[in-house]
Amino acid sequence: MNKEEVMCWEHNYVLQVYHRPNFVLEKGEGCWLYDSDGNAYLDMVAGIAVNALGYNDPEIVRVMQKAATGLIHVSNLYHTAPHARLAKLLVETSFADRVHYANSGAEANEGAFKFARKFARTRFGAGKTDIVAFSGAFHGRLFGSLAATPREAYQVPFLPLMPGVRFAKFNDLDSSAQAIDDHVAAVIVEPVQGEGGIHPADPAFLAGLRTLCDRHNALLIFDEVQCGMGRTGHLWAYQGYDVVPDMLTAAKPLAGGLPIGAILLNERVAKTIAPGDHASTFAGGVFVTSVAEAILRRVSEPHFLQEVSAKGRYFAAKLQQMKAQHITSVRGRGLMLGIDLDIPAADVVQIGYRHGLLLVSAGKKVVRFVPPLVISRDEIDAAVDRLAAVLAEL
Repeated sequence: MNKEEVMCWEHNYVLQVYHRPNFVLEKGEGCWLYDSDGNAYLDMVAGIAVNALGYNDPEIVRVMQKAATGLIHVSNLYHTAPHARLAKLLVETSFADRVHYANSGAEANEGAFKFARKFARTRFGAGKTDIVAFSGAFHGRLFGSLAATPREAYQVPFLPLMPGVRFAKFNDLDSSAQAIDDHVAAVIVEPVQGEGGIHPADPAFLAGLRTLCDRHNALLIFDEVQCGMGRTGHLWAYQGYDVVPDMLTAAKPLAGGLPIGAILLNERVAKTIAPGDHASTFAGGVFVTSVAEAILRRVSEPHFLQEVSAKGRYFAAKLQQMKAQHITSVRGRGLMLGIDLDIPAADVVQIGYRHGLLLVSAGKKVVRFVPPLVISRDEIDAAVDRLAAVLAEL
């Protein structure tokens, strides 16, 4: 198929819920993507913080090839070794005692809400059901996760959503104290907000949430779907805050582009969940968990994480040097960075294509940078140079 056929078929047969640029991606290598016309793009999106090891990583290709010769799917009715090995590794590299698999971040958050309500009902009786989320949050687009995502444009067409969700102001403990009471089953927060504009939580804020949750017998859930798995320079973002949640949701980079989600939970919560309380046909499949195990082992290596931190500091410093060129501020952690602009982010993204740069927004005037974690300093320099050309054109 040529480019025109692909775009024509997409327009005619695919539900139009995305605005895609005028090219067709065909292959990738490292931090670079190539379209069907041979144009190269330096990728600052990584499949929206998914492709932690970039494209065509030799080890991951070998793991996939080996896994493809074995079982692909048998469902959760049976034991498989990759399913168990990945769970053990997730527990050993985190606070968790147990793991429950899902297929996406939104599914993981929905499962965490269910587990929180079951825990509250089991331990404290009916009536303790509310969920507290925060301004600027993004937790997914299903009925529960969307209810915890305070964006009118996302919510209104699909009302009514899951009831019992309250909102407090992000990074504001006074607002949180007003929202969290004895009727709250759980509080969900992103240690670094992604879609909301790349806003890191203040350490005192997360510590205060932990205290408030303990005071009111509520569970603390960290949504690390975007900021987890090495993105901040720690394997899990909570490890950079010294605040331990009761549950953590993970997804995007966990299987390097294959669909997976996971709920990491402590034993106190796990003991209240019984067979039949939650399930999924595809979650934790043999093929996907085989790949996820290999990626988690790579990303959890201390030297790998140290490099992410160092490259994140290098990238942030380079962006800070550009602040006069439509950039008003730079923030983030590790290789999860955002720039505030005095011009529309959509224009920067669009013109970036002409300069061989893939970018993604995180708000009307915020561009985020979530490149593959294997990006080199030379590629960071190239990204900054291309961004400068884009901003100069604007």
